[in-house]
Amino acid sequence: MKKIVLALAMVAMVGAVSAQGLSLGIKGGVNMSNFYGKEVKDTKMKLGFNVGIAADYEFESNVAIQSGLYFITKGAKLSSTKIDQKVGDIKLSGTVDKTANAMYLQIPLHLAYKIDVTPGARVVLHAGPYAAYGVGGKISGKSTVKVSGNVPADQKAAVDAALKQINASTNSVNTFDKKMGYKPFDAGVGIGVGAEFGSFLVDLGWDMGLLNISRNKEVNVKSQNAHLAVGFKF
Repeated sequence: MKKIVLALAMVAMVGAVSAQGLSLGIKGGVNMSNFYGKEVKDTKMKLGFNVGIAADYEFESNVAIQSGLYFITKGAKLSSTKIDQKVGDIKLSGTVDKTANAMYLQIPLHLAYKIDVTPGARVVLHAGPYAAYGVGGKISGKSTVKVSGNVPADQKAAVDAALKQINASTNSVNTFDKKMGYKPFDAGVGIGVGAEFGSFLVDLGWDMGLLNISRNKEVNVKSQNAHLAVGFKF
């Protein structure tokens, strides 16, 4: 059902191409994404990117509907666990860091108001909902845990076993894995401010997910993403 909703939105967008007042363009830029929610702790912002096709239908003077189809990377740096462990007389120390990288196809549907500043230049205020579907990505980890000092032969097996257990926690899994990952469908609202300089576009915006993407019903995880993009309309 969720895939059908996205498909219908895409069909509606393409069907509007023949309408007067509609322009298409390309946009791309950088993201700063994170998770939020009651149970979300110790996450940090993750850098990503966005690129896609933009559609702008100006149905009244300085008033438009903005949509498009974008490929966006979201996610978060999940945690950084400090390891300070002893195996016999040998000390293991370092950190284990985990990151969720999520790739989405996203369709926004914003109402925009354009303010004339100079001939050929306008400030654009826009807001509205979005729908997104996850198409790939990995939840992966990285370990910097090292052994302090030389390892005696009689303790080597135990130390190797401890390191193996720590490194196992860094094994990657698909971001939208049906058991260990997140739900692929996301939807929310976004706001932004941009500028048009003739055919050139600049846009700064923020999206806030409203759906719980965690597969664990007892945990509430939602997405948030700030983005900066530049583009060109035809």
